[in-house]
Amino acid sequence: MSEVLDRSTAATIRTGIVDCDIHPTMRSRSELDPWLSEQWRSHLAAYGLQPRVPFTTGTQYPKAAPATARRDAWPPNGGPPGSDLAFLQAQLLDANDIAIGILTPLHGSARNTDLDAAYSAAVNEWQLERWVRQDSRLRGSITVSHEDPELAVEEIAKWADDRNFVQILLPSKTNEPLGRKRYWPLFAAAQAANLPIAVHVNSVGGGYASTPSGWPSYYLQDHHINVHSFQALVSSLVLEGVFEKFPRLRMVMIEGGFAWLPALCWRLDQQWSRMRDEVPNCKRPPSEYIREHIWFTTQPMEEPERADHLRDTLTWIGWNRIMFATDYPHWDYDDPNHAFPIRLSDAEHAMIFRDNATDLYRLS
Repeated sequence: MSEVLDRSTAATIRTGIVDCDIHPTMRSRSELDPWLSEQWRSHLAAYGLQPRVPFTTGTQYPKAAPATARRDAWPPNGGPPGSDLAFLQAQLLDANDIAIGILTPLHGSARNTDLDAAYSAAVNEWQLERWVRQDSRLRGSITVSHEDPELAVEEIAKWADDRNFVQILLPSKTNEPLGRKRYWPLFAAAQAANLPIAVHVNSVGGGYASTPSGWPSYYLQDHHINVHSFQALVSSLVLEGVFEKFPRLRMVMIEGGFAWLPALCWRLDQQWSRMRDEVPNCKRPPSEYIREHIWFTTQPMEEPERADHLRDTLTWIGWNRIMFATDYPHWDYDDPNHAFPIRLSDAEHAMIFRDNATDLYRLS
């Protein structure tokens, strides 16, 4: 008989949760002024950030504004969701017994890579001073100018030995497929620093439409299509030989789901068995690299009608490769008390809600 479980009966979460996706937000861009030179402050005032999207004054779908936030996440003292530390502490960290929360700031990527590098550096300083040093439960993500790997490597080196930062943050949609050699200096720097690279979903990248044939009609479509970017980048990383070249590289896919992974691996393995001579840098079945090098966060979680199908999927991927995330303060936030529609054993629960992240990020 298939396992069916109403969310209201899910077991209460134990202590010591590691939340792998919390989005801090600035009240205004001026919060970065202490860490930006006069050159870049003047530039931003005159020209703006000019991100790599065609929408210079807003998002591509009204549903995504402002900040895709849940309604109750607006701080009582003003400011956008995720901008008030005290409110975040009360609403998220304290309320859910979050032992460690990993910040994933989403600030866009400037077309001007020199500006992008300066802006990313300021975001890192801002994370440290305004968040991490104010609450010992929080950890930062190193943001970089990923389209200029030389500048990105400099920023990684700056923070590589600082345990306040636990990963390097990249978007899921880059100008070129992520496995291309132009991005390899990032992977080399991450491996040398023993830091995972986290890839967070982004709706647009490089100014391209979210589908190969243009912009979809509905936000629902756009929200779902984000998953495709993860399938494409995982395929690129494996087939281009990234994991063969960097055998100690670890990567985390954030907010892209995971139920699509088994089917992708089956297809990649089948095609590789027929055309492996075309990809000499992929020396083993693609699924082997994926199982060894890639972790996934839980939010958003695909929920099949039969709960045992979710269990089968998690078992195939590996219980040690799944990490819990709330996605706070976004509208599709997952409450840790109700996130899983299946009963978890104590061992499974400990791995997903704490131990996998503790091991990956060296938090213990």
